[in-house]
Amino acid sequence: MDGEWWRKKWVAWAAAAAIFVVLMLVTPAIPQDEDYHDFADQRDLFLGIPNTLNVLSNIPFLFVGLAGLILCHYKNYFRLCSQGELWSWTLFYAGVTAVGVGSSYYHLYPNDATLVWDRLPMTIAFTSIVAIFIIERVDDRAGTKSLAPLVIAGALSILYWSFFDDLRPYAVIQFVPCIVIPVMAIVIPPMYTHSSYWLWAAGFYLLAKVE
Repeated sequence: MDGEWWRKKWVAWAAAAAIFVVLMLVTPAIPQDEDYHDFADQRDLFLGIPNTLNVLSNIPFLFVGLAGLILCHYKNYFRLCSQGELWSWTLFYAGVTAVGVGSSYYHLYPNDATLVWDRLPMTIAFTSIVAIFIIERVDDRAGTKSLAPLVIAGALSILYWSFFDDLRPYAVIQFVPCIVIPVMAIVIPPMYTHSSYWLWAAGFYLLAKVE
Protein backbone atom coordinates (compact mmCIF):
# COMPACT_ATOMS: atom_id res chain seq x y z
CA MET A 1 0.00 0.00 0.00
CA ASP A 2 2.81 2.39 0.93
CA GLY A 3 4.66 1.59 -2.30
CA GLU A 4 1.51 2.25 -4.33
CA TRP A 5 1.11 5.65 -2.61
CA TRP A 6 4.66 6.65 -3.48
CA ARG A 7 4.19 5.50 -7.08
CA LYS A 8 1.06 7.62 -7.49
CA LYS A 9 2.82 10.57 -5.88
CA TRP A 10 5.76 10.45 -8.28
CA VAL A 11 3.46 9.94 -11.27
CA ALA A 12 1.50 13.05 -10.27
CA TRP A 13 4.64 15.15 -9.84
CA ALA A 14 6.09 13.85 -13.13
CA ALA A 15 2.85 14.66 -14.98
CA ALA A 16 2.78 18.17 -13.52
CA ALA A 17 6.44 18.73 -14.46
CA ALA A 18 5.83 17.45 -18.01
CA ILE A 19 2.84 19.76 -18.49
CA PHE A 20 4.88 22.70 -17.21
CA VAL A 21 7.78 21.94 -19.58
CA VAL A 22 5.41 21.69 -22.54
CA LEU A 23 3.82 25.04 -21.63
CA MET A 24 7.26 26.65 -21.41
CA LEU A 25 8.18 25.27 -24.84
CA VAL A 26 5.02 26.23 -26.73
CA THR A 27 4.22 29.63 -25.17
CA PRO A 28 6.14 32.89 -25.63
CA ALA A 29 7.93 34.60 -22.75
CA ILE A 30 5.90 37.14 -20.78
CA PRO A 31 8.12 40.13 -19.86
CA GLN A 32 7.23 42.48 -17.03
CA ASP A 33 5.25 45.45 -18.36
CA GLU A 34 6.86 48.62 -16.98
CA ASP A 35 3.47 50.36 -17.03
CA TYR A 36 2.58 48.01 -14.18
CA HIS A 37 4.39 50.45 -11.87
CA ASP A 38 2.41 53.47 -13.10
CA PHE A 39 -0.28 53.65 -10.44
CA ALA A 40 -3.57 55.47 -10.91
CA ASP A 41 -3.18 57.14 -7.50
CA GLN A 42 0.31 58.58 -7.00
CA ARG A 43 -0.59 61.25 -4.47
CA ASP A 44 1.74 62.16 -1.61
CA LEU A 45 -0.93 62.87 1.01
CA PHE A 46 1.06 63.19 4.23
CA LEU A 47 4.35 62.46 6.02
CA GLY A 48 6.14 62.59 2.68
CA ILE A 49 5.04 59.04 1.80
CA PRO A 50 4.94 58.53 -1.99
CA ASN A 51 1.83 56.73 -3.26
CA THR A 52 0.44 57.15 0.23
CA LEU A 53 -2.79 55.18 -0.04
CA ASN A 54 -1.15 52.37 -2.01
CA VAL A 55 1.44 51.99 0.75
CA LEU A 56 -0.90 52.25 3.72
CA SER A 57 -3.56 49.97 2.25
CA ASN A 58 -1.13 47.05 2.64
CA ILE A 59 -0.76 47.47 6.40
CA PRO A 60 -3.89 45.39 7.20
CA PHE A 61 -2.09 42.36 5.74
CA LEU A 62 0.49 42.74 8.50
CA PHE A 63 -2.09 42.68 11.29
CA VAL A 64 -4.15 39.85 9.78
CA GLY A 65 -1.01 37.77 9.28
CA LEU A 66 0.25 38.34 12.82
CA ALA A 67 -3.17 37.53 14.27
CA GLY A 68 -3.26 34.31 12.26
CA LEU A 69 0.22 33.30 13.41
CA ILE A 70 -0.69 33.88 17.04
CA LEU A 71 -3.97 31.98 16.82
CA CYS A 72 -2.29 29.07 14.98
CA HIS A 73 -0.03 28.49 17.96
CA TYR A 74 -2.17 29.71 20.88
CA LYS A 75 -3.83 26.65 22.40
CA ASN A 76 -4.62 25.33 18.92
CA TYR A 77 -7.30 27.99 18.47
CA PHE A 78 -8.10 26.80 14.93
CA ARG A 79 -8.39 23.16 16.09
CA LEU A 80 -5.98 21.91 13.45
CA CYS A 81 -5.77 18.13 13.24
CA SER A 82 -2.16 17.56 12.21
CA GLN A 83 1.35 18.98 12.23
CA GLY A 84 1.14 19.32 8.46
CA GLU A 85 -1.83 21.63 8.79
CA LEU A 86 -0.10 23.63 11.50
CA TRP A 87 3.04 24.15 9.41
CA SER A 88 1.05 24.96 6.28
CA TRP A 89 -1.15 27.54 7.99
CA THR A 90 1.91 28.96 9.75
CA LEU A 91 3.62 29.48 6.39
CA PHE A 92 0.43 30.95 4.93
CA TYR A 93 0.08 33.54 7.69
CA ALA A 94 3.83 34.22 7.60
CA GLY A 95 3.39 34.97 3.88
CA VAL A 96 0.44 37.27 4.59
CA THR A 97 2.46 39.07 7.26
CA ALA A 98 5.37 39.50 4.86
CA VAL A 99 3.00 40.86 2.20
CA GLY A 100 2.19 43.70 4.58
CA VAL A 101 5.86 44.64 4.67
CA GLY A 102 7.00 43.67 1.16
CA SER A 103 4.04 45.15 -0.69
CA SER A 104 4.28 48.41 1.28
CA TYR A 105 7.97 48.60 0.34
CA TYR A 106 7.17 47.99 -3.33
CA HIS A 107 4.44 50.64 -3.46
CA LEU A 108 6.77 53.08 -1.74
CA TYR A 109 9.41 52.68 -4.48
CA PRO A 110 7.67 50.89 -7.38
CA ASN A 111 10.13 49.15 -9.71
CA ASP A 112 11.08 45.61 -10.74
CA ALA A 113 13.60 45.22 -7.94
CA THR A 114 11.14 46.07 -5.15
CA LEU A 115 8.36 44.11 -6.87
CA VAL A 116 10.28 40.94 -5.97
CA TRP A 117 9.50 41.61 -2.30
CA ASP A 118 5.83 42.11 -3.11
CA ARG A 119 5.48 38.88 -5.09
CA LEU A 120 7.68 36.54 -3.05
CA PRO A 121 5.48 36.60 0.10
CA MET A 122 2.38 36.13 -2.05
CA THR A 123 3.82 32.98 -3.61
CA ILE A 124 4.46 31.60 -0.14
CA ALA A 125 0.80 32.18 0.70
CA PHE A 126 -0.49 30.76 -2.61
CA THR A 127 1.57 27.58 -2.43
CA SER A 128 0.80 27.01 1.25
CA ILE A 129 -2.91 27.20 0.48
CA VAL A 130 -2.52 24.47 -2.16
CA ALA A 131 -0.76 22.24 0.38
CA ILE A 132 -3.52 22.94 2.92
CA PHE A 133 -6.13 21.93 0.39
CA ILE A 134 -4.33 18.70 -0.40
CA ILE A 135 -4.18 17.94 3.32
CA GLU A 136 -7.88 18.67 3.81
CA ARG A 137 -9.27 17.09 0.65
CA VAL A 138 -6.85 14.40 -0.52
CA ASP A 139 -4.43 13.04 2.08
CA ASP A 140 -2.70 14.50 5.11
CA ARG A 141 0.65 12.91 4.35
CA ALA A 142 0.59 13.91 0.67
CA GLY A 143 -0.26 17.50 1.53
CA THR A 144 2.41 17.71 4.20
CA LYS A 145 5.06 16.26 1.87
CA SER A 146 4.04 18.68 -0.90
CA LEU A 147 4.40 21.82 1.23
CA ALA A 148 8.17 22.29 0.85
CA PRO A 149 8.30 21.50 -2.92
CA LEU A 150 5.38 23.87 -3.59
CA VAL A 151 6.91 26.75 -1.61
CA ILE A 152 10.30 26.18 -3.26
CA ALA A 153 8.65 26.13 -6.70
CA GLY A 154 6.98 29.43 -5.89
CA ALA A 155 10.25 31.02 -4.81
CA LEU A 156 12.00 29.70 -7.94
CA SER A 157 9.30 31.26 -10.14
CA ILE A 158 10.16 34.66 -8.66
CA LEU A 159 13.88 34.10 -9.17
CA TYR A 160 13.28 33.00 -12.76
CA TRP A 161 11.29 36.16 -13.49
CA SER A 162 13.90 38.33 -11.75
CA PHE A 163 16.78 36.90 -13.80
CA PHE A 164 15.10 36.23 -17.16
CA ASP A 165 12.24 38.77 -17.20
CA ASP A 166 9.72 36.02 -17.91
CA LEU A 167 6.52 35.80 -15.86
CA ARG A 168 5.26 32.45 -17.13
CA PRO A 169 6.31 30.33 -14.11
CA TYR A 170 4.97 32.97 -11.74
CA ALA A 171 1.67 33.10 -13.64
CA VAL A 172 1.33 29.33 -13.23
CA ILE A 173 2.01 29.56 -9.50
CA GLN A 174 -0.47 32.39 -9.08
CA PHE A 175 -3.38 31.29 -11.23
CA VAL A 176 -3.35 27.48 -10.95
CA PRO A 177 -4.58 27.67 -7.32
CA CYS A 178 -7.47 29.86 -8.54
CA ILE A 179 -8.59 26.92 -10.68
CA VAL A 180 -7.55 23.97 -8.53
CA ILE A 181 -8.97 25.21 -5.22
CA PRO A 182 -12.57 25.83 -6.42
CA VAL A 183 -12.57 22.51 -8.33
CA MET A 184 -11.32 20.60 -5.28
CA ALA A 185 -13.80 22.46 -3.06
CA ILE A 186 -16.67 21.33 -5.27
CA VAL A 187 -15.58 17.80 -6.18
CA ILE A 188 -13.80 16.42 -3.08
CA PRO A 189 -15.63 16.07 0.26
CA PRO A 190 -14.32 18.45 2.95
CA MET A 191 -12.76 17.61 6.29
CA TYR A 192 -14.29 20.67 7.93
CA THR A 193 -17.55 22.62 7.82
CA HIS A 194 -18.08 26.02 6.11
CA SER A 195 -16.28 24.79 3.02
CA SER A 196 -18.18 27.26 0.82
CA TYR A 197 -16.01 30.06 2.20
CA TRP A 198 -13.17 28.75 0.01
CA LEU A 199 -15.28 29.44 -3.08
CA TRP A 200 -16.12 32.94 -1.86
CA ALA A 201 -12.43 33.62 -1.20
CA ALA A 202 -11.39 32.40 -4.64
CA GLY A 203 -14.14 34.48 -6.27
CA PHE A 204 -13.16 37.66 -4.46
CA TYR A 205 -9.49 37.07 -5.28
CA LEU A 206 -10.25 36.74 -9.00
CA LEU A 207 -12.40 39.88 -8.82
CA ALA A 208 -9.52 41.73 -7.16
CA LYS A 209 -7.14 40.62 -9.91
CA VAL A 210 -9.54 41.92 -12.57
CA GLU A 211 -9.90 45.22 -10.75
